[in-house]
Amino acid sequence: MARDLTMPKLSDSMEEATILHWLKEPGDAFSRGEPLAEIETDKATVVYEAETDGVLASILVPEGESARMGDPIATLDGDGAEPAPERARATPVARRRAVELGVSLHELRGTGPGGRVTVDDVEQAAGDQPAPAPARAPEPASGKGEVETVELTSTQKTIARRMERAASIPTFMVTIEIDMSTVVALRQGREGVPSVNDFLVRAAALTLREFPAFNSSWIDGRIERYSRVNVGIAVAVEGALLVPTLFDADQKPLAQIAVESRELAERARARNLTPEELTSSTFTVSNLGMYGVHSFTAIVDPPQVAILAVGGINEDGRMLATLSADHRVVYGADGAAFLAHLKNLLEQPAGLVL
Repeated sequence: MARDLTMPKLSDSMEEATILHWLKEPGDAFSRGEPLAEIETDKATVVYEAETDGVLASILVPEGESARMGDPIATLDGDGAEPAPERARATPVARRRAVELGVSLHELRGTGPGGRVTVDDVEQAAGDQPAPAPARAPEPASGKGEVETVELTSTQKTIARRMERAASIPTFMVTIEIDMSTVVALRQGREGVPSVNDFLVRAAALTLREFPAFNSSWIDGRIERYSRVNVGIAVAVEGALLVPTLFDADQKPLAQIAVESRELAERARARNLTPEELTSSTFTVSNLGMYGVHSFTAIVDPPQVAILAVGGINEDGRMLATLSADHRVVYGADGAAFLAHLKNLLEQPAGLVL
């Protein structure tokens, strides 16, 4: 009997997601644990694995299209019955190429194994079709010129929703100047040493251990305080900002933080982080110093309580750090004490290297 395969929940904040690639074709049998599809959530690209044995009967949401969590994305057969003839058999590469070229797969006779349509079949069919009519230029909009509408990706839509939620948080900001000259001297002329950001993450993690109120969340009118200090590291990727988690940062030496931070940043840019790595941070560090930014204020990412924004180090070896925090959980004096402790650790960094 056919049954629906629905869009699974792949992150805590997910509302919809996009099917990037189907890894099975209609008619293909699969076992529990086999990869079925690559899905782009609000956080990352996740390989979704089958939860039971079955047969992919038909695909309801094609590659490149989105569905809300819980909506049907395919139909399954549990008894190996033939799939409904809704979709031509074709390789994943051929399907993507058909979309690019505007070729209908249903009209093609495949030359691949079992009559499957190949990318060569698609490109040959595209060569036999008349060239599409040129698109009309958009109409000018009054004095603003031509208008281009930019559709948001699933990730961008979720970031926008989260920032709308963040706008309702009663936030205060405190800034402190930190002498980073000793940290700079420790790194001078040495290759492969921890970055300034690694020092910041270690210092922030140790400060969170001393000030646990900042290692918490505001959820449904109550405060949840966490035993693990998981520092989120803001990473700019194309079209989005991701915050992978460095777990138990307060328990890791500086050298380990350096290695793991680089690995997390690389995997964030490749969009292959796990949902857990993108949803488990308890505090965030955002550093724009590498872009020549003097100072800035970051927005608290709910349900977290605080975020640390750091600018670049000037010619005198000084750096500005701004703490944004949820006033429902912590207060101005708490923020000042937090920054004072952070400042002391960074100005006397010998303890951070241990």
